[in-house]
Amino acid sequence: MNRPLIRKEIDAFFSGQEERTKLYLSIEEMIKSLGPLTIEIMKSQISFGTKYKFAWVWIPPDSSKKRPKNSIVLSFGLDHRVESKQIAEAVEPYPGRWTHHIIIQDETELNTDVYKWLRQAYAFSQGREKK
Repeated sequence: MNRPLIRKEIDAFFSGQEERTKLYLSIEEMIKSLGPLTIEIMKSQISFGTKYKFAWVWIPPDSSKKRPKNSIVLSFGLDHRVESKQIAEAVEPYPGRWTHHIIIQDETELNTDVYKWLRQAYAFSQGREKK
């Protein structure tokens, strides 16, 4: 998929929400630095994958009081649970597969820990067996 088409879809996904679009583009840049991947823009989320999906960006519902205005959620999958104040929630939907959610409201939150976790998720997506 060429970049102009993706940008048009990103703008439509965030529907004129410039602050969220800017945050997303910073996340996308970080994730794309990990290596070759695919980006899929769907109705409720944007996903990143290699052999399997490893990261997702989505907009929290307006009704959620726990989410700051103009924030977005970055989710990623690993084979283990990460303990950090930055992780808003971690769930184990399948044994040995943990999904972590981070609320991003400012680009400064895209720190070295987030990059490390995304790098681990990227590697996990390339080598894990489907359960």
